[in-house]
Amino acid sequence: MKKLLILALLPLGGCISFGSEPPPSLLTISSTAQVAVGETRRSDSARSITVTAPVVSQELAVTRVPVRSGDTSIAYLKDAQWVEPPARLFARLLSDTVSTRTGRIVLTLRQSISDPGARLGGELRFFGVDAARREAVVTYDATLIRERAKGAEAGFEKRRFEARVPLAAIEPAAAGTAINTAANQVADEVADWVGR
Repeated sequence: MKKLLILALLPLGGCISFGSEPPPSLLTISSTAQVAVGETRRSDSARSITVTAPVVSQELAVTRVPVRSGDTSIAYLKDAQWVEPPARLFARLLSDTVSTRTGRIVLTLRQSISDPGARLGGELRFFGVDAARREAVVTYDATLIRERAKGAEAGFEKRRFEARVPLAAIEPAAAGTAINTAANQVADEVADWVGR
């Protein structure tokens, strides 16, 4: 009886789906400020900074590309998916850009325990498409704790950064390219704010 039941259920195996089909290709972002291969920096001769992954809302906690069509309406771009969540993509881009533009050593959280330099974190408010304006938008609220002198109290600095890049068409390839451009603009501005 069990064998008959298993044989009867086998044809149904092809009908069961545990998720949607992945798109033909996945999107990613890359820094226009590349760290030189083979370059060595030492913490005794260069200042350090820890860049943490930004906090995100549920809208950005997924690998899909959000499209806002109004203040209260969000959809996701069909056939567009990031290779990993936007928070990690943006943190990596920000780390490369800050390191290249400021000459600082960018540390992980674990490494920063032994070298507590400056700390950069924040909230990635938007990382997607504004359909009404036909623009790719990256909005980042950065929080910076600068290095403190011995005995001095650490203070927070907070600043909002935003970049908008026009979109010819709201489709995956164009959106990915425009979001990459906007993310690099924001990262450049953040790096300049952090300073040399």
